[in-house]
Amino acid sequence: MTQYLISFTEGAMVDLGHPDLPAIAKAAEDASQEAMDAGVWVFGGGLLPQVATTVAPDGMVTDGPFPETKEFIGGFVVVDVESREEAHFWAARFADACRCNQEVREFMEPPEF
Repeated sequence: MTQYLISFTEGAMVDLGHPDLPAIAKAAEDASQEAMDAGVWVFGGGLLPQVATTVAPDGMVTDGPFPETKEFIGGFVVVDVESREEAHFWAARFADACRCNQEVREFMEPPEF
């Protein structure tokens, strides 16, 4: 099995005051439950729109990085599936539920220790 990150950019979904937000949230919850029931769900959640912080090896914390783009990841799910095509299936399911495009990226295999 291979893990894939399925994500969308902050601002891609409707804003918090949109009248359809409760229905979209319910559809996203249903899609998440469907992935859990199918045994492919690993982890997922929404992210606050904020600038990241960076922690250096010496423990120093600084704001940033500051990407050239104004797009941040708004939410994501990690699925563990047999193929990229299956990841695309789940991305389509979440795109439909969230009413916005989803990006699909494959995780690297962890090193053997």
